[in-house]
Amino acid sequence: MSLHLVFVTSLVAQANPSTGYELANAALLEGLQRAGVRTTVIGCAWPGQAVATGAHASLGEVEVRTEKAGAGLKMKWLLMSFATRLPMSSAKLRVISNEAVRNAIASAGPFDGYVLNGVALAGAFPDLFIGKPSIFVAHNVEHRSSAENARNAGSLIKRILFARDARLLKTLEHRLRDQSTGVVTFAAEDAADLGVPPDRSVFLPLSISTSTHLPQTTELQHDLALLGTWTWHPNRIGLEWFLNEVKPRLLADVRISVAGSTPPDLAATWPGVNFVGRVDRATDFIAASAVIPLISRAGTGVQLKTIETFSLGLPSVATTSSVRGIAAIPGNCVIADDPERFASALNEKIRRARAGDLQRLDGRIFAEEQRNRMDSGIRDMLNLLSGQTAAHKETLS
Repeated sequence: MSLHLVFVTSLVAQANPSTGYELANAALLEGLQRAGVRTTVIGCAWPGQAVATGAHASLGEVEVRTEKAGAGLKMKWLLMSFATRLPMSSAKLRVISNEAVRNAIASAGPFDGYVLNGVALAGAFPDLFIGKPSIFVAHNVEHRSSAENARNAGSLIKRILFARDARLLKTLEHRLRDQSTGVVTFAAEDAADLGVPPDRSVFLPLSISTSTHLPQTTELQHDLALLGTWTWHPNRIGLEWFLNEVKPRLLADVRISVAGSTPPDLAATWPGVNFVGRVDRATDFIAASAVIPLISRAGTGVQLKTIETFSLGLPSVATTSSVRGIAAIPGNCVIADDPERFASALNEKIRRARAGDLQRLDGRIFAEEQRNRMDSGIRDMLNLLSGQTAAHKETLS
């Protein structure tokens, strides 16, 4: 008899996923499906966003996006965070009632355990997702990311608030670590940062669903394409590094396009860069680029845009942080952390692309290897959970 798991996530699958968190969620659910696991998803949706076919936002619509919030909502979140002593990501979700969460759990019917997918929702209701064995999926070491945000914040108030969030996140992450049967991380070093014992730790390489064939591109629309949620502070740190340190060293006529949610102040500072906002088809956008800069400078976990780039066989230049958690780096990727070397590698690849050498590989090789590694990690996770599930049932009988 296969396992039935309740998948606890702040955001259910959207019809047009765009963020790394969404892509990771889809990858994890698909991996569980390949392993024969039945899942019931408990989570909410962003207001006005269509959910994927078959998905259901059992907790309704909740606005948690900072870039969509006015001053009043931001103040409400802050007050809720202070009142509950929860980090901001969890405090935002406390508009959901305990009764609504209990009803969603009850509607799942009999099940074997929980997958606590990230800190936000599981942390907002830590006393409700109990009584069954659970796996805590740590997408990132959140407290470390928040501490990095504090160090890079531009104002004293932001530094204080990020530092406070880091302390609260550390307490919450350790609580979820200790109450769970096991902890899944997407980068092996994150388990050590979270203090997870080896016998309760599972490293899960991610494989994302994407077309293994790039769209036919008759003309490159831009030399460099960057895609991400730039309103998320760790991503913004990387983009600012690229624009301030790398861009001045690039070819004078370089064409740079940036897609995804972007803070207005950042876009206004760089009028020579094409900020295109949200794109309907991310694959089409990056396929029209000569080279993909992978520019992570902060944060933890794995970079989903890196996996997507490698799975599509696109040439890239990447920082060391951008390739963490990835075992096999394709031959058309150059690793560089120094801005001068990073720019030099980009310039070389741009010149080659303009001369007709697109430097593209068959991404199916990387994608298949990554998927095999992921399926192996899923089996390790389920074995860990199944052992505790059997013990739990024996205790109840």
